[in-house]
Amino acid sequence: MAPNIALTTKPSTGSPYQLNHAQTERASTALLKHIKSEQKRKDAESSRHSLLARASSDDDEKDDSVEEDDDVPIWLVLTTKKHITDKKKLKPSRISIPHPLFASPTTSICLITTDPQRPYKDLVADPSFPTDLRPRITRVIAASKIRTKYKTYESRRQLLSQHDIFLADDRVVTLLPNLLGKTFYKISSKRPIPVDLSGGTKARKAAATAADGEKSRAKPVELANAITRALSSALVYLSPSTCTSIRIGRASWPAEKVVENIEAVVPGLVQTFVPKQWRGVRGLHIKGPNTTALPLWLADELWVDEADILDKPVTAAADGKKRKAEEQQAPREEAKGKKKRSGLEPIDTDKEGESEVRLTAELSKAEARKLSQNADENRKRQKAEAVAKVEGDEAQEGVP
Repeated sequence: MAPNIALTTKPSTGSPYQLNHAQTERASTALLKHIKSEQKRKDAESSRHSLLARASSDDDEKDDSVEEDDDVPIWLVLTTKKHITDKKKLKPSRISIPHPLFASPTTSICLITTDPQRPYKDLVADPSFPTDLRPRITRVIAASKIRTKYKTYESRRQLLSQHDIFLADDRVVTLLPNLLGKTFYKISSKRPIPVDLSGGTKARKAAATAADGEKSRAKPVELANAITRALSSALVYLSPSTCTSIRIGRASWPAEKVVENIEAVVPGLVQTFVPKQWRGVRGLHIKGPNTTALPLWLADELWVDEADILDKPVTAAADGKKRKAEEQQAPREEAKGKKKRSGLEPIDTDKEGESEVRLTAELSKAEARKLSQNADENRKRQKAEAVAKVEGDEAQEGVP
């Protein structure tokens, strides 16, 4: 008999409701190693079967492989014992991470704002706006412009392909699902990320709105800080299910970066969004797009409250009796429905067995009468058609 091997290891000291650093590092290292080996195998197969791949230079092949690795995301999968929320939320929540997913200086950012869009363009062009962030913001557009310019599916797909990241003012981000449609929201890689473009606290926003009658706006430095915080966060999309996936890294990263992001996301994720917090967590895993999920933490119990457990187990005999009763009840209900549709007289149901026999007999007689009537009508119709055909032939023969 094979020995029992634990899939995960809990911390040796402290509460068991926490991640084990060694377990997280081991799983991350194994996952990244597997993804890179699979990528090398696919590259080798494609180079053997493609003349173009063999003709390409070594530098180009190296650059292409790096870009493909950068595009492979690493997901943290949270499994809960109950649904994490009651309805689907298209506006994601954010959790800060030490290693941003969108740190490349070559990424293109589209900033979606409230009306009018000109003040936000001026903020980005202001000299006090950080020079390292300004070239990445390639477009600033208001939500009303999206409504008028991007009505067709082709135009929305073109907008999606022109930019790598979409940031949206949190005051209009809930309107974007109707404006952008399934082109953006069918997948989560380019859904607009909410960002606070108003600046300051709620009190400052209300005071500014009451003072000048316009929507409050952030200063150039505040706008830059808000954009940086949004880009340095992991996005949490909640839905009425027991499984939630959060992108926390890339396959080209070293394992240390992935581990640090996981350890930064898990506490906020569990304490903020999971009912009963760690008691409501069933498991934590990491995986790639096409890999097996590797466990980080697994719960010892499969329930939250003692009330969720049945006092008496359901035996096979009791389950069989219940199933047999349901099977017997189904034809009775069907027979009652047929009785009402056929217009038969109601039958006394005090004696269950006798009533079923009588009902079946009455239904058989009614169906037999109906079939006999239909057969008589068909014979009369066929006879009439035959007589009419004969008379028509005789009339045609008598015509000179």
